Amino acid sequence: MTGSMSSLNTALSALRFNRVALDVAANNIANQATEGYTRRRAVGASVGTPAVPASWSTYDGVGGGVSVSSLDRINDDLLDTRSRREHASQSYLAVRSASLQRIETGIGEPGDNGVSAALADFRASWHDLANDPRSEAARGQVLQTANALTDSIHAQSAAIEAEASDQRSGLVARVEQANAVASSLAATNKAIASAQLGKVDTSDLMDQRDQLALRLSELTGATATARADGGFDMSVGGASLVSGPNAARLTITAGVTSSGASDGNPIAFGVVSGSTTTAVTGLTGEIGGVTELLTTTLPAYAAGLSAVTRTLADGVNALHQAGYDLGGTAGGAFFTYDVADPASTLAVAVTSTGGVAASSAPGGVLNSTTATALAASGDAETAYQRLVTGFGTEVASIKRLTTTQQLLTSQVDSAREQLSGVNLDEEMVSMVSAQRAYEAAARVMTVVDSVLDTLINRTGLLR
Repeated sequence: MTGSMSSLNTALSALRFNRVALDVAANNIANQATEGYTRRRAVGASVGTPAVPASWSTYDGVGGGVSVSSLDRINDDLLDTRSRREHASQSYLAVRSASLQRIETGIGEPGDNGVSAALADFRASWHDLANDPRSEAARGQVLQTANALTDSIHAQSAAIEAEASDQRSGLVARVEQANAVASSLAATNKAIASAQLGKVDTSDLMDQRDQLALRLSELTGATATARADGGFDMSVGGASLVSGPNAARLTITAGVTSSGASDGNPIAFGVVSGSTTTAVTGLTGEIGGVTELLTTTLPAYAAGLSAVTRTLADGVNALHQAGYDLGGTAGGAFFTYDVADPASTLAVAVTSTGGVAASSAPGGVLNSTTATALAASGDAETAYQRLVTGFGTEVASIKRLTTTQQLLTSQVDSAREQLSGVNLDEEMVSMVSAQRAYEAAARVMTVVDSVLDTLINRTGLLR
């Protein structure tokens, strides 16, 4: 359509488009600090020549103005995918690092209040007794340092068990959180599909979808697959957790009860969909990190501490039973423990100072041979040093890996922010550009109005 009237329609379309552009820029600025917000851009399309010209006429127009073809979210699917992967790795390492650092602090090595110091005090008390095997004070000091040593080992064993208990409770909570996020993502998928059918803008729903998918990846290491209807399918360990508007449930099938207690079995997971349970392995994210702690790291340290305890008790008992106490009676076991859990059950069996066997000769002959041998026995200390050194190396390694992964995650987040984040300077330019275009379109309408006024009211008048 050509002529003056068509110019009004062209100008009107420009006014409408630039109003939308102003609204989009204003919305971007308003959500500059909104977490998970992806900036938008109004995309215009020229309203021009008909796609199929008429057979018996010629189109003589010059364009019919502009229309809003879409409101695009400025994002990169590849960056989003990498962000989910890096955040999953970061969460996995961060959970492990935080737990191991707590344990390292609780161990307190090197320090004056740890097991190493208690072992040194215990050996020093035998040395003092070797210098004066008749001394009641020296014998009492042996029993006191022995009890202090057992208390130190008990405290460290209890700290490991307390951390394991906390991690089991945290695992149950994280699994429930993952299921809640999966359900929310399924509901969002359904809302996106419905909105697209109704030709409604889905930008806000897609922002919500991306945040839910990121959180699910942080929890489980789940991978996302884009759907044709705009939603995400999510899978964990090869099993489908979210499929369009439907969400399955991640469950702990063995190892940890719903109350957070251990059932004595290895930890295992499954995805329940209807009446079918699919076993899943290879979880990463926070749940994978906690699982690694509960199945490998904490049991390994607990086993190492128990091995140190057995070395200590068996070595001391062997030498003590070969000696004789203050009354000349053969010495008995100095320590007792439960073979199933030596670290938490270690106890001093000798209850009186006279029962401490310091001599190697029977019949009440007091020499310091046995006490000297016990003072020189350092197998337990050597084993404990190896245990603590190995653990410290593991903690340092996890710290380095966490720091390196944080750099990678920050790099990806920075790239996403540069692309999808709101730049106030850029939005100001967009606003000014839309404002000037709006003013120009308004001026076109003023000019056309003046032209029509001349045509209608003044053409043909004689002066």
